[in-house]
Amino acid sequence: MSPFRFAVVGSGWRSEFFVRMARLLPERFTCAGVVTREAERGTWVERQWGVPTVRTVAELPPLAPEMVVTGTPWPVTPHAVTELVGLGLPVLAETPPAPDADGLRALWAAVGSSGLVQVAEHSPAMPVHQARIAAVESGLIGRPTSVQVSSTHLYHAVGLVRRLLGVGRGPVVVRSSRFTAPLVDPMTRDGWTGRAEPIDRSTILATLDFGDGRSALYDFTDNQWHNPLRTNRIVVRGTHGELVDDTVTRWVDERTVTSSTFHRWQTGIEQNLDGWDTQHISLDGRVLWRNPFEGARLADDDVAVATLLARCAAWVRGEGPAPYPLADGCQDHLVGLAIEESARTGAPVTAGPEAWA
Repeated sequence: MSPFRFAVVGSGWRSEFFVRMARLLPERFTCAGVVTREAERGTWVERQWGVPTVRTVAELPPLAPEMVVTGTPWPVTPHAVTELVGLGLPVLAETPPAPDADGLRALWAAVGSSGLVQVAEHSPAMPVHQARIAAVESGLIGRPTSVQVSSTHLYHAVGLVRRLLGVGRGPVVVRSSRFTAPLVDPMTRDGWTGRAEPIDRSTILATLDFGDGRSALYDFTDNQWHNPLRTNRIVVRGTHGELVDDTVTRWVDERTVTSSTFHRWQTGIEQNLDGWDTQHISLDGRVLWRNPFEGARLADDDVAVATLLARCAAWVRGEGPAPYPLADGCQDHLVGLAIEESARTGAPVTAGPEAWA
């Protein structure tokens, strides 16, 4: 199979994640080019990323991309997506697809019926999340009824919650509270800060009621992505057990309950000379997730991005389902906006139903 050929609109931090996949996995992906408005920035991209650049979206069709990724600022994304759909190009829009609720509705009205737009929600494609999803979908804990997530923020967390619960795009009742407390914050995206004294950081706690006995607890602290003093925590509860991080406790029969843990098979440790890589994640001898990019030595976030691109390739070529339709991206962000609104007002907020439901 020929490599999946995609282009990118935008040359910011997140765009480079997609371009890097083409560099690391040339047998799977090819970056046809990058749209960046300024010639000086284009020269930098060509030199640093090793891909051609153009100045406008209208110049993309001659590059023959099978799909275009938009890595643009929030206010720009709806315009870029609409322009690309107008050219008949499939689009993978970075999260969120529009800045606010009105923007989501306008974008859906403009391109929702085209069926050409996917959203780059990669959190459920993280290796351990794929393993958790597989464990839940196999029925190990029965019917999932609630999720607690303290890991990533807003639309990313909502997307993961909805995937684990198996809920659709119906209305969600959100109740949030914001708390401020001191916390040492030793690291940001740019590296170690050198700070030793605690600073005020806010935390949002929110409950999400999806109806039919299904709920979620959202817990996120400012800069939690980078602060090593705040670890990830995922709990999925079901009718016959629960999954807590990497441990599954489940009902076996009338007199038996067991607990098992995920095992991540990692090479390159101590006397293993195969190089640093992840082979698979298993539970009780059953492989829940196997690395489809073994040999590329990708970090988990990169595995998720590569997985999303591979699923887009299958979808564009008519060989697989839509990986993350625009309707889901709109729903996730709408609920994320409701979390922030409820925290700001102190009142419950109902998100949806909307036209994309």
